[in-house]
Amino acid sequence: MGHFKAAFFARLGFTAECWQELRTELERVALQGQAEIGERTEYGQKYIVRGTIRGTLGRRSQILTVWIILHGEEIPRFVTAYPEH
Repeated sequence: MGHFKAAFFARLGFTAECWQELRTELERVALQGQAEIGERTEYGQKYIVRGTIRGTLGRRSQILTVWIILHGEEIPRFVTAYPEH
């Protein structure tokens, strides 16, 4: 799955050199989207946020992001993101 996700984000213009732009877009999706309660794990509560990501090449794609709030914390941490089909 890792190579698949890397290729997906590269097609949008996100390379290893511009990771900060990808981070900004993922945070934007999380802030603008509607969080859905996901799986509760031994580490904390996961949330799913869907949205549209805008790549550095001007392309857009629907993605699904996963965030977790660890037990004893209040700030969500990024877990993963992938295209939503």
